[in-house]
Amino acid sequence: MKVAVIDINGKETGREANLSDAVFGIEPNEHAVYLDVKQYLANQRQGTHKSKERAEIAGSTRKIKKQKGTGTARAGSIKSPIFKGGGRIFGPRPRNYSFKLNKNLKKLARRSALSIKAGDKAITVVEDFNFDTIKTKNFTSVLKSLGLEDKKSLFVLGESNKNVYLSSRNLKRSEVVTYSELSTYKILNAGSVVLLEGSLKGIETNLSK
Repeated sequence: MKVAVIDINGKETGREANLSDAVFGIEPNEHAVYLDVKQYLANQRQGTHKSKERAEIAGSTRKIKKQKGTGTARAGSIKSPIFKGGGRIFGPRPRNYSFKLNKNLKKLARRSALSIKAGDKAITVVEDFNFDTIKTKNFTSVLKSLGLEDKKSLFVLGESNKNVYLSSRNLKRSEVVTYSELSTYKILNAGSVVLLEGSLKGIETNLSK
């Protein structure tokens, strides 16, 4: 698959990038995508939820009324879950929601996500660029030139670039990552994926193994 390479002003450079069919042109595996996205979201959960059960409540252990003759159910503790201020029955406890996935399945999911974006013509290839200073205005002008100011966008760099990353950090609709930080969730969550030329080789090497 060949895609025209444009510059940060949105103009064609006269060059074309060849996107590997093994990465950008496969039949998407929806179940692999589902599992990878599910794992990503599960890993974001802190799992620090906690409520006190009856053994953890501070209170008297005195028997609050006699066992028989009251005409009501027997009660042995004010900390019982049926009383106001008592412990919670089977309340949430801290837990780890993360789970493991096979590496090959995760690669398949990312290839599927990129293929979905390629099929929707939502992938743009831009020549490598850099900023002299850290300014959000610089990154905003790039978004306007590419027609992405009102869309969710994901910029994929070939290597870490502090100026570009920090210039984009205040923008909620845009995210900048390196090719090694790509995830299925981030690819699908973006309305448009912008690949810098320097990232193509790394993406194909990582996902075609």
